[in-house]
Amino acid sequence: MLQNQFRIEAAHETDADRLAELRVVAMRPSLEAAGRFDPQRARDRFLASFVAADTQIIYKNGEMAGFFVVRQRTDHLYLDHLYVLPNFQGAGIGRRIIDGLKDEALSHMLPIRLMALKNSPANTFYQSCGFEPVSSDELDTQYVWYPGPHSN
Repeated sequence: MLQNQFRIEAAHETDADRLAELRVVAMRPSLEAAGRFDPQRARDRFLASFVAADTQIIYKNGEMAGFFVVRQRTDHLYLDHLYVLPNFQGAGIGRRIIDGLKDEALSHMLPIRLMALKNSPANTFYQSCGFEPVSSDELDTQYVWYPGPHSN
């Protein structure tokens, strides 16, 4: 089996709680570094906006490895969440998810937008995938990737 093989399945309403828990585990190091770790708040924020139809679960070796949420907008795709549990990171899963999302965006000629917590390792990851920062505040950085001849 290849190192980065995984499968993706559609989420169901009944997956909300376990995905909220996965989000807490995945975000904990970055939120602690920012002095903002509150597991209940992280759960509640996710659950308040959970839409199963926008959510895909990533499985590797029979285990839930992560999930991602893509919201279709009229003028862009919004990557609202992408989490890969620490023990599955570094295997190329996140990059392959991004590559698939780029293919979808390119087929519709839509940009992809996302937000990352400042000082999170996610910033380096998204920039290495060709996303460019477009704005930031004290907590987050907004990124965009445009389809076209200069996209990576």
